Amino acid sequence: MDSNRSARTAVIVGAGVAGLTAATALARCGWQVEIAEVGPPEAPSGWGLCLTGPSLRALDELGLSDACLAEGYGMGTITHVDMNGAPAGEVQLPRLIGAQRPAMVGIARPVLHRILYAEAERRGAVVRHGVTVAAVDQEGGLVRVRLSDGTVRRVALLVGADGIRSSARRLLGLETSLDFHGQMVWRALVPRPLWATGIHHFAGKAGTAGLVPLSGRQAYVFLTENGVEQSVLPDAELAPRLRQLLETFPGRVEEIRSLISESESVVRRPVLTALLEGAWNRGNGVVIGDAAHAPAPQMASGAALAVEDGLVLAQELGRHESVGAGLRAFVSRRTQRCRMLVETSVTIAGLEQAQRHHEAYVLGDSCHRLMAEPA
Repeated sequence: MDSNRSARTAVIVGAGVAGLTAATALARCGWQVEIAEVGPPEAPSGWGLCLTGPSLRALDELGLSDACLAEGYGMGTITHVDMNGAPAGEVQLPRLIGAQRPAMVGIARPVLHRILYAEAERRGAVVRHGVTVAAVDQEGGLVRVRLSDGTVRRVALLVGADGIRSSARRLLGLETSLDFHGQMVWRALVPRPLWATGIHHFAGKAGTAGLVPLSGRQAYVFLTENGVEQSVLPDAELAPRLRQLLETFPGRVEEIRSLISESESVVRRPVLTALLEGAWNRGNGVVIGDAAHAPAPQMASGAALAVEDGLVLAQELGRHESVGAGLRAFVSRRTQRCRMLVETSVTIAGLEQAQRHHEAYVLGDSCHRLMAEPA
């Protein structure tokens, strides 16, 4: 019998947004949680992300929204600007955690990691660094997990939260493809202009660009480069190349462009998506976050899905007598929502490449409204 009420032990692979949120949610419900994280203890380097309303709603249930609001930058609007630099509309996003609180929060990735990590440890989760999962076997009602340092754990639950290139997914025998969409996305940290009090999104002839505040002093620039192959540029070329790509945008983008000065603050990554068809679980193992459903960045909602996954996983395991039943209920509850978000993000990427920006704005607004519905 795989009763999770008699043996609530779990190994989570990956200490990212999904893994740390799941660790906190499970530990709150009485689970003994160990996280295997291949990276070092230091907070990961990174630029920023947007915690949309669904993210904040889930974090609020875990008691973490106030910390994110305090250390990030609260916002309520997305301002669209057309290819001529003229306003093309403003979207007011739903305020899901109260009319007097922001609809979304821009936050530096290392800051969010610190908040989630501290809460997981406070709840009793143990994080082991420099190790990952090496082998997985089902043993009756348990999962035998061999870690890369040779240690073995027999637990009631294995959670793969190790990203789009998940090792846990492969070891569980769950197959999916990684799809490239002819776009490379750039990000750079810059000082926040005083006028940037919400997200600004600029349409361009060869791509799109934007700005997301992260704090009173800091923001990040993003640019989506269309019609390109996957490639790697030397670090020294990143900042000059990004400034060059931003030259084609009129208006306020010129001010943003002038703020990009250090190559250390610039990254360039391919736009990849993944969507696991069918079950996300095998036996008492399951994958969550980008390991199950990785959207394109156009909807700024990858973190929302990851945070929701961690919370909903703990909820469904608490509602069912067995781990297997809880995992099946979790996958059933999450599949349609996550599919909608991934597929919408891919459609928006295509509309951007076709310069059908107004259609992309309308679709994005509609998707945000759907995501505002309960998870």
